[in-house]
Order: sequence, then structure tokens, then C-alpha cells
Amino acid sequence: MSNVAENLPDDPAFLKAMIAALQAENAKMSATLQAHDQLIQALRLRIARLKKQVFGKSSEKIEREIQQLELALEDLLIAAAESNAGPINEADEAASVAPMTNAPERITRRRPRVSHKAVRERRELDPGACCPACGGELRLVGEDVSEILDMIAAQMKVIEVARLKKSCRCCEKMVQLPAPSRPIPASMAGAGLLAYILVSKFDDHLPLYRLHEIFARMGADIPDSTLVDWCGRAMQVLQPLIERIGTVIMASDLLHADDTPIRVLDRSMQDKGLGKGVKKGRIWTYVRDQRPWA
Repeated sequence: MSNVAENLPDDPAFLKAMIAALQAENAKMSATLQAHDQLIQALRLRIARLKKQVFGKSSEKIEREIQQLELALEDLLIAAAESNAGPINEADEAASVAPMTNAPERITRRRPRVSHKAVRERRELDPGACCPACGGELRLVGEDVSEILDMIAAQMKVIEVARLKKSCRCCEKMVQLPAPSRPIPASMAGAGLLAYILVSKFDDHLPLYRLHEIFARMGADIPDSTLVDWCGRAMQVLQPLIERIGTVIMASDLLHADDTPIRVLDRSMQDKGLGKGVKKGRIWTYVRDQRPWA
């Protein structure tokens, strides 16, 4: 180390240039290492998914490994995006798992796809009718259109239903419209709120205690017990629809079936002291496809 220090030049400008070159080389090496880390995590994730497809039933451990790899890869990509101050290149196809022999400085990303059914709002930025430079009249020759994908946050709303009472001046009869029906009688839950709870619980796998916390941030303190009761009673309301769907599916000439074993609670075993009260349950899924080539 002392010999290297002795061979350094004494010119401050030359030393600054050497330091800048070393810093640039160090930054390039760090970017290369980070790109290789992303490639390794992506390949490990792909291998875990392939193992899951091969081993089938014994895939619980692999499923947990996939989840951990997805989280690790997500953290790496977020760190890379945070360190990249340049604009995001939204290409049609992602290149996160492409070979990185010459590590690119910028990672291409797939452009978000938005359904044509999505709500669209047009905002026009009009410069006015007069030229700001000379005051002459402006005429329209074209427009440049760009898109911004935004989201309107969910909002808890209390709907007050006021049923006005009126009396007839002739016969003194009281007239009042009946109260509108509710999905769950004598409950504050509206149809939109119940749909949000059911989708969050059974489709997004969001626990009810987290829903309680989300609603609390919106200004509504809904106890967990109330959420549980709403879910159970909403299933009773939907039971006729469920039966109707089952009848239509079972009327098909061709059915696709799937059997999924799961662990479920067995309260009878737990009450008798015969272990943890867990038994094997099964979910049978039936699907019909009316397309002629199915």
C-alpha cells in the first residue's frame, strides 16, 4: 500500500480526475452486481415454480419458498428503482430475467395495460383565445395527448335515509314511503360495503382484523365480531344465487372438476380432547365451458 501511495502524482487536478474515474467505475460495478443479484433471484423463483409444477402435492414448502423469493426479488427491484434517478423505460416486455452479459444501465419494464372499460376523464389545458406574445387570435391546429393512471381512494360514506311524513289536508291521512330494503335486515351494512368485505376476505385473502384497521383509518370503527356476523349473514343472502349457479353448472353435458384437500377445524375432536381438532377437508370445484371446442 505504501508503494502505491508513493507512485501517485502530486498534481491535485490529476488526483481529482483519478478519484472521479474510480468512483464511476465503482458505481458501474455496483450496478452490475445488483443486476446479477436480480437475475439470480429471478432464476431461483423460476426454478421454485417449476418444482411446484413437478411435485404437486408436496408443494407447501415450495410455495413458501416462492413467496419468500418473490418478496426478496421485489425488494431488489424496489432498491434498484430507488437508486435509478432516470426516467422509467416502459417497454412492451420485461427484461428482468434476460441474460445480463453486458449489464444494462436501465431495466425495461412492461407498460401497464388498462381495460377499455376503465373510467376515463379528459382534462384540456387550453392556452386561451389570445396569443401571449402579440395578442393575436389563436386557432386550433392539433393537440398532444398523454395518459396518467390515477386511483380514487375508497371512501366510507354514511347514507341518511329520511322518510318524510306528510298528512292530507282533506282526510288527515298520514302518508309515508316504506323504508328501502337492506341486504341484512336491521343492519347498517350497505350492498357496496358487504361486497367489498366479501371480496377482500375470500378473494384477496385479507383477514378481518386488517379490514377493521382499514375501516378505522376511514373513520368507521367496525368490531371484528360485527364483520364476522356480516360475512355469515351475507352468505345466507347469497345462498339462492349460489344454488342457481350450481343448477346451471350441473346441467352441462361436460364438467371440469378439481379436488383440493385442505386442513379444517374439527370442533368435535377438540371438545373431546383428541388433539388439536384438525382434520382433512376437501374442496370440489366444478366448472362448465360452453365453447364448442372445450
